[in-house]
Amino acid sequence: MARALFIIDVQNDFTEGGALGVNGGDAVAAGVTQLLAEHGDEYAHVFASRDWHDAEGDNGGHFATGEPDYETNWPVHCVAGSAGAEYHHALDTKRVDTHIRKGQGAHGYSIFEGVTPEGRSLDEVLTDAGITEVDVVGLATDYCVRRSALDAIEHGLQVRVIAGLVAPVDRAAGDAALAEIAEAGGVVVPA
Repeated sequence: MARALFIIDVQNDFTEGGALGVNGGDAVAAGVTQLLAEHGDEYAHVFASRDWHDAEGDNGGHFATGEPDYETNWPVHCVAGSAGAEYHHALDTKRVDTHIRKGQGAHGYSIFEGVTPEGRSLDEVLTDAGITEVDVVGLATDYCVRRSALDAIEHGLQVRVIAGLVAPVDRAAGDAALAEIAEAGGVVVPA
């Protein structure tokens, strides 16, 4: 049984001052770096996902063509190669084994919807690494963390969400997401 860490979307556009900044995003970035410094050896593999949207078009309706509704479409964010798509400066990525890019021309909420820069699926890498358990941290609790954790459960993985290392867009929605993950069989633990 091998445990992995999923670091979900700790990017400039999702932290304070970004196009879709989440309150607490800076603290999550610093906290994940601390987790890796203190407990990184407990993980057989570390994955980090990033929204990596196409610069052209609406990315399958993900980018609003008018006023965004902030539910199904959004302002432009995390365009591939842009400063907003880069990892937050407080996130130390030296211990990341596999980078996953998601949303390339599509919505892409879950880490399972992404691929490595070489085009490998997350499932392939998980299988090759013998991963059976994952800890999930990152942004935002009520969107990409939620979907990634639920998909991991659906893929038969044992899932823990570290509640002190996630931050929601909306606090009530974030609390509901953590409750949904727990009801689906995941475990929510403090930092």
